Amino acid sequence: MSGITGWVDFARDLTRERSTILAMTSTMALRGPDGEGVWVAPRVGLGHRRLAVFDLEDGRQPVAVEHDGRTIAVAAHSGSILNHEELRAELSSRGHRFRAGGDTETLLHAFLEWGPAAAERLEGTFAGVVWDARSEELFLVRDRLGVEPLFYYPTATGVVFGSEAKAILAHPLVEPEVDADGLREIFTYSGTPHVSPFRGMHRLRAGHHLVVRRGGITKTQWWEVSAAEHTDGLDVTVDTIRGLLEESITRNLRTEAPVGSLLSGGLDSSGVVGLADAELRKSGKRIRTFTVDFAQHAENFQATDTRQSPDAPYAADVVRHLGTDHTDVVLDPSELSDAVARWSVLRAKDYPTPLGDMNTSLYLLAQAVAQRETKVVLTGEAADSLFHGVAWNRDPVESTMDTFPWVARGVVRDDAAGLGCGLFGDSLLKDLAPLEYAAQRYRESVSEAPHLPGMSDQEKHMRELCWVHLTNFMENQNGHTERLFKAVGLEVRMPYCDHRLVQYAYNLPWDMQNFDGREKSLLRAAVRHVLPQSVIDRRKTPYPVTLDPGYEKALRTEMRALLADTDAPVQPLLDRAAVQATLDDPDGLSRWAKRANVELPIQLNTWLRKYGIRLVL
Repeated sequence: MSGITGWVDFARDLTRERSTILAMTSTMALRGPDGEGVWVAPRVGLGHRRLAVFDLEDGRQPVAVEHDGRTIAVAAHSGSILNHEELRAELSSRGHRFRAGGDTETLLHAFLEWGPAAAERLEGTFAGVVWDARSEELFLVRDRLGVEPLFYYPTATGVVFGSEAKAILAHPLVEPEVDADGLREIFTYSGTPHVSPFRGMHRLRAGHHLVVRRGGITKTQWWEVSAAEHTDGLDVTVDTIRGLLEESITRNLRTEAPVGSLLSGGLDSSGVVGLADAELRKSGKRIRTFTVDFAQHAENFQATDTRQSPDAPYAADVVRHLGTDHTDVVLDPSELSDAVARWSVLRAKDYPTPLGDMNTSLYLLAQAVAQRETKVVLTGEAADSLFHGVAWNRDPVESTMDTFPWVARGVVRDDAAGLGCGLFGDSLLKDLAPLEYAAQRYRESVSEAPHLPGMSDQEKHMRELCWVHLTNFMENQNGHTERLFKAVGLEVRMPYCDHRLVQYAYNLPWDMQNFDGREKSLLRAAVRHVLPQSVIDRRKTPYPVTLDPGYEKALRTEMRALLADTDAPVQPLLDRAAVQATLDDPDGLSRWAKRANVELPIQLNTWLRKYGIRLVL
């Protein structure tokens, strides 16, 4: 249930365009390795790639409903509707009849019963499409937190859509163009919820649905976090967080496929592992866990105020404490710098980022998980956003600079014009003004944050920081994890993204969030019963990066080759003198942020060339 795409056109007969729908669908073969389905009618064509996480005899999509020999509606979706069995029972009591056992059929009948309001009854992470043949209307919907991606591209007479940008780019009416705002999104990591880097292409925002009809396109928000007074005491709050997380994990374990969980040895992932293991042991099962590490990482590791300790010892403590079925995935520099792996990352995400080895190692970790015949993976994603685990939210300067705090961190610590922007030419950066763009997008985002009357300035500001992480930061972060794992045929589930937990956490008072003087105080209290003391005491440490000199050497070699390539499309955008100075400086790549200044131009060059991007600046 992993990839959808399609085309609606009210001015042409799409029964002649089956080959176009097939071409769009085939771009997502890696997302759905277990099957392909296409359905075409005069006004619409739908395509689907399947990842089987339930052992169904007929799990094929799209799914159609007929009446008197005529198709009245057809649906497809990506992701998992976790409450589909309960919905199916309710719909059956209302007279609906089901042919198979999949959640797509449940989505279709829910739409037939409740129309677009059906979205409010769906739980899980999903992106869905329903074509109503009676009214000739297309319904697109995206889950509350935007874990499953969904893009659309309006045309003069309809719309093209897909789970990934590459599916839309395969359409003959769509040109791979990127304008100034597209580059600004890439250079700032703003994660504007409705914006795609590609010109004319949009993201359907999380918690929204879209209806396409002859008269145009209508977008509607069907869910958002809301402001509410928090009246629970400390003990009740901790118990409630624990209970909501346990319930979410139980729902996310609904699958007939083997389940694994990423384990960094940090609080977020370890908490998921501990609670999932407790639930699985009720039926005599064990959780599979996976930790990424780097060859000679212990010898190369140098503590900083951001990363004070390597992950491996803490992950090992969790494994010993719980007795999980564990795999360590150890990567060396040659794997991280491998051209095939780096291209696979870019191809999975459809646009470049400055994250470099962070993304490559995550992709290689996903490959290793898939090789263990695991199809569903739990992660600790979003916990930092809910419980203010990120360091920049607690920094008195970075958190108050009237811009996204992750952008502020680059300015304060690296004097950066944007993450990964250090080697681009002054004229380009002047024209793009990425920091001004990020500040504007930040102001737009916080203006939407819900508040209660009479809140203190500090309380209001901390809610705003939580808001921009839930909307903007997670739009990027979810995309990294979801797409890199889907690229190897794995479904990612994020228990912290349960909307009930998100709603509760958003309204937690700031003094309660810090009741013991540490970051994520409430989450520590909620999961301490399933974790070793070492993990409970560990300070927040971000996703690991390699410190191996071999990887730095490989980056230098690749950048020198780029400079020597007179046909390299990124060259006109670079400050050659700055690039050469960085390469000549033995300490030029000594810190991860400095490496990002090399990672982004290299990725951007590959993207411009292999995607055939035309810059419209």
